[in-house]
Amino acid sequence: QVQLVESGGGLVQPGGSLRLSCAASGSIASINTMGWYRQAPGKQRELVATISDSGTTDYADFVKGRFTISRDNAKNTVHLQMNSLKPEDTAAYYCNADVVSIHPYVRRGEYWGQGTQVTVSS
Repeated sequence: QVQLVESGGGLVQPGGSLRLSCAASGSIASINTMGWYRQAPGKQRELVATISDSGTTDYADFVKGRFTISRDNAKNTVHLQMNSLKPEDTAAYYCNADVVSIHPYVRRGEYWGQGTQVTVSS
């Protein structure tokens, strides 16, 4: 019913910047909260940042002042601008969206993107 397609991952040097994007498509009536999560090898997936439909943002402490989340409701997209990247930011980053379907028989639910790899290394 819904697909989330991510892009923007790659290899950057410490202190560098990267911008991740996620576009949602399908039978979407509306999207409530959208967010970014990340998972490094051997670790649990953790929340990075979220943004509500009204624009309210929430950030994990370890990215405050470095990362910025934003969304474009007209395009059903969410972005994550990452600055001052550190080696410990290396992980697979996943887009998440709380979606209300246009089909009345489909329950509201969360959808995940395929993930995009971010590697911070010299």
